[in-house]
Amino acid sequence: MSELIYLLAAVLFILSIRGLSAPRSARLGNFLGIAGMTLAIVAALALIPPERLLPVVLALAAGGVIGVVSGQKVRMTALPQMIAAFNGLGGLAAVFLAAGEAAADGTHYFASSVGLVIGALAFSGSMVAFAKLEGLLPGKALLFPFQHPLNLLLSIITVLLFFGYSFTHAEWMFWLLAAVSLLLGLLLVLPVGGADMPIVISVLNSYSGWAAVGIGFMLSQTLMIITGTIVGASGAILAFVMTKAMNSSLVQVMLGGAAKNRQNAETGSGEKGVARSGSPEDAAFIMENAEKIIIVPGYGMAAARAQHALKEMAGLLRRKYDVQVRFAIHPVAGRMPGHMNVLLAEADVPYDEIFEMDDINRDFADADVAYVIGANDITNPLAKTDPSSPIYGMPVLDVAAAKTVFFVKRSLSSGYSGVDNPLFYNENTIMLYGDAKAVTEAVVKQLEK
Repeated sequence: MSELIYLLAAVLFILSIRGLSAPRSARLGNFLGIAGMTLAIVAALALIPPERLLPVVLALAAGGVIGVVSGQKVRMTALPQMIAAFNGLGGLAAVFLAAGEAAADGTHYFASSVGLVIGALAFSGSMVAFAKLEGLLPGKALLFPFQHPLNLLLSIITVLLFFGYSFTHAEWMFWLLAAVSLLLGLLLVLPVGGADMPIVISVLNSYSGWAAVGIGFMLSQTLMIITGTIVGASGAILAFVMTKAMNSSLVQVMLGGAAKNRQNAETGSGEKGVARSGSPEDAAFIMENAEKIIIVPGYGMAAARAQHALKEMAGLLRRKYDVQVRFAIHPVAGRMPGHMNVLLAEADVPYDEIFEMDDINRDFADADVAYVIGANDITNPLAKTDPSSPIYGMPVLDVAAAKTVFFVKRSLSSGYSGVDNPLFYNENTIMLYGDAKAVTEAVVKQLEK
């Protein structure tokens, strides 16, 4: 009976992912996921002897309370940190289960070793990602001498200990394998800069899924194998898609090569033009006389929590001035997959006003205004024109094709790529210096007059 319930739960998880793939069905997808997890928990509890049920129920209650409280209190801008923490906790759970199997002298040593290694990598790597996103560690890439040889050495030691423990079952090998895997996870994520965090979070999510697969085989738990495979495969596919969108490779990102390219770019110097600055009054006047406006949000919008002001501005332009306003989303904007979509949804921006890059890029040529708020590299035309640039080949939003481009930024500083954006100096570009939220609110006040 329990296997049948597990199968039903697996079907619900698959339908949940299907629902979450589109904004309109996301709420249903979330509900199906909750239903599937509830079924899985009930089926698992039914298999536990009554005398052992109390500590399990207490642990479930504690986890549930922590989850509800943290979910209610977390800011939408802090979702990347929360997802990194969830990935880490999934990996840590796999480590604990593998340790329990080792302490009980179980028989599934190979499967438990898989769960241990990948779970430890996911946990320590996720903690570094969390610390970087939360500002506890510098967001930039942390590079150090002999980094690659050290990682290679630790990888070789991990493989040797993996097979050594799988065949000898020596307890000291288990704990040494856990320690080396935790250290390797730290060192793999330290050299990754903030711009690559969406990719890293997807990779760590994939790790937690494959760790669950290993533990599923260890426990002969069909549902864990199915769901772990879904999570592992989806995370890997998403990471691959995003690396393609950034004209990079997964190996380059995880080994710090992308960050090194950015540091090299920062040391270069190039001739810069003169940027033309404007005021919120200028922006309001031009936008209220426009017919088509495309808004391009980036991480700066998230950092300033400007999504509500942006939604108010878009609504005012639409209602009072009959302007067509749409949002253009780059696949790697922000610090996690779908970061901009989540923030705009939280501000109740209608789904039919939000467009992915491939669906709206051609429309910039017909737009009167492109309002770029907190985005930089994802609009840089050097990605198309300069083969020597580290971002060359990365798909970008063609905001330069709009009649007028407003850039809302604190300064003319480069993005995470370290490459100066020549768009700042175009004749049709007007810089709006300041905090993204404050500038947008000032534009709203002018539009209301």
